[in-house]
Amino acid sequence: MTPIPHEFSLGGVYMPPLLIASFFGVIAALMTIGLLNRYRLSDHFFYPPLLSVALMTIYTVLIGTFIIGV
Repeated sequence: MTPIPHEFSLGGVYMPPLLIASFFGVIAALMTIGLLNRYRLSDHFFYPPLLSVALMTIYTVLIGTFIIGV
């Protein structure tokens, strides 16, 4: 059984795993939104800002669950 990290230490400052997962979730969502805007696919969505919030939430949950192991 692998130990689940309870916090991450960066320079002596302890950070919760959800903060790290949300940071990577926001970065992944910004990259996805950038690709959607570049290929003009964001025009097909009703309200693009809501899409960005939904993508941030989905990526944060996926990264926190499968990569970080929250």
